[in-house]
Amino acid sequence: MMKHKLKAYFDKYVNLSDDELELIFEKLEVVQFNKKDFLLTAGAVCNSKYFILEGLIRVYEITSNGNETITQFGVEHWWITNLDSFINKTPSRLSIQALEKTVVFAVTKTNLDYLYRAVPKLERAFRIITENMLIAIQRKDEVYMKKTSKERYFNLVKSIPNFAQRVPQYMIASYLNITPEYLSEIRKNNS
Repeated sequence: MMKHKLKAYFDKYVNLSDDELELIFEKLEVVQFNKKDFLLTAGAVCNSKYFILEGLIRVYEITSNGNETITQFGVEHWWITNLDSFINKTPSRLSIQALEKTVVFAVTKTNLDYLYRAVPKLERAFRIITENMLIAIQRKDEVYMKKTSKERYFNLVKSIPNFAQRVPQYMIASYLNITPEYLSEIRKNNS
């Protein structure tokens, strides 16, 4: 079942043969995390990229004044990592945490580099995935600059099905850079 999920995902980008797919699966590790488990803690080096098979993840940092700021959420069929730490082998300023029971495929940088050489189509797939990720970040920045807090909230919950039911309100507020009270008001006035 897990192989089929990943194959269907990569089929959107490249056509992998059964042999290529088997080689990829040999280099992936299935890892399970319980709610509140950390995939990465600030100060550690990020050694893996994670493909979320099931579950929900948040990426956050602790600001200089001690507050948590959520920079990203990840849901099923998304890749999550701290790219700077993963590529450059530097300590992460971000933490990555499971918000519910989560199952991922994890791939180390060593294994991913090997797979890029052994399955060149995979490097092409990740180039497209990375381009799509950068476009999403750019769109998010545009939304933040041009939309009201209310519009940002509805844009977020519309783009990720069942998101508002899966994530605590204070975390959504942190991600949107608004207070939980203001988010509560937005939700109350539009229910």
